[in-house]
Amino acid sequence: MSGFEVCERVKGNPRTAALPVIHISATAIEPQDRTTGLNRGADGYLTEPVDPAVLVATVEAALRYYRARAAAERLARRLALLTAASIAINSAATFDEFLVAAATGTAAVLDGAATALALTPLGVLRTAAVEVPGGPVRLGSEAAPVLDTLSDAVFGSDASIAVAEDRELDWRRGAASTLVLARSTPATPAICIAVDRAVASADQDRDLLTQLGQAAALAYEGMRALSQEHSLAVTLQQSLLPRELPSPPGLEMAARYRPASRHAEIGGDFYEVAELGGRTLIAVGDVTGHSLEAATVMGEVRHALRAYAVEGHGPVEILDRLDAMLQRFHPRDLTTMCLILLDPESGAVDIASAGHIPPLTADARGTRYLDVRGPVLGIGLSRPQPTRWQLEPGALVLLVTDGLIERRGETIDDGMAALAAAVTHDTGLDELCDGLLDRFGRDAQDDIALLAFRRR
Repeated sequence: MSGFEVCERVKGNPRTAALPVIHISATAIEPQDRTTGLNRGADGYLTEPVDPAVLVATVEAALRYYRARAAAERLARRLALLTAASIAINSAATFDEFLVAAATGTAAVLDGAATALALTPLGVLRTAAVEVPGGPVRLGSEAAPVLDTLSDAVFGSDASIAVAEDRELDWRRGAASTLVLARSTPATPAICIAVDRAVASADQDRDLLTQLGQAAALAYEGMRALSQEHSLAVTLQQSLLPRELPSPPGLEMAARYRPASRHAEIGGDFYEVAELGGRTLIAVGDVTGHSLEAATVMGEVRHALRAYAVEGHGPVEILDRLDAMLQRFHPRDLTTMCLILLDPESGAVDIASAGHIPPLTADARGTRYLDVRGPVLGIGLSRPQPTRWQLEPGALVLLVTDGLIERRGETIDDGMAALAAAVTHDTGLDELCDGLLDRFGRDAQDDIALLAFRRR
């Protein structure tokens, strides 16, 4: 091959394309030869005789260009990795996901082992460690004082971010580390990202580590605030539900409430049980929406339900009065409900529904949904007479809200069928409720309320 062809081969191979190529020729010395060589990929073209100083200067010029190009490409690649790491850190939905994103992102950007530490809202220090970029992540817990000790050693009195060398603390089992500790304010806990000192020795490396720390600190503070808001919302929601269930003679029951996963909003799901002079009122309902207003309306509906029941009204009359109350004071808040009035001694049951999932009953013959229908509350439509039914000893009844069985991409009928297949009449009620939540309630997008009871 000619030198021109060799140059084209070098430049055409991705593994060698970055290598500088300088042509030196004693025969192809015409201007068109120089033009051809440069157009076919050469970085320089010299003809003999070549002055040694010119040769050295040409080589140095080519190397300067390629070193600058390689540095720019490396920086661009690391900035792209920094952007990807920042997006992953800010997209994390849980503390462990946040730590994994911080550790894996740092390992990718700085091309070395990395560890991330942060306190959960409960004060547990969680860690995520990556030994090699793209390798497996090791999650674990450390003693909480480790982060306090690191903070005391690194921070000034009011600093919000600091990068330092870990020269004395042996918290990484003897590994020499460069640490970035960052916090949104001096009053909030710091997060820590540590890398091997060898991979963060240059100023540019430390700058990238600082940017990762700043991104992680802001995401961490947002996650802490969301977690606290979620905790307050759940506390408020549960304060609006019955503190304990009554124990009517001849009846056993269990109830559960679970807020939607990963959401801070409060919902309108509820359950209610009240003893009414020998009979028991049982209800499960759902006010549409996820907001403080939905929870407030839910509280009003629940208390109005109890008041109308104490006045001696039957299930349909109670629903009619609730319907009128919602139309008058909350016309935009539709509510579904299933209402049962039960005599535990005789097993006589009156059931009325307002657009809610029908009760699921289970006995020795199997499981089935009762045929109970009626319009939702808040739209003023007339409703049918209550459904009369006899609850036999040992039979179980389950009331749920749609958050337990509704899933994206599936019909409500599919969810109801799956629920019916998962229920047996002889299961303990607490075991049943916990099992249903474990099976159907993981990562639910809506609140869940369920109540099960069995006549002895």
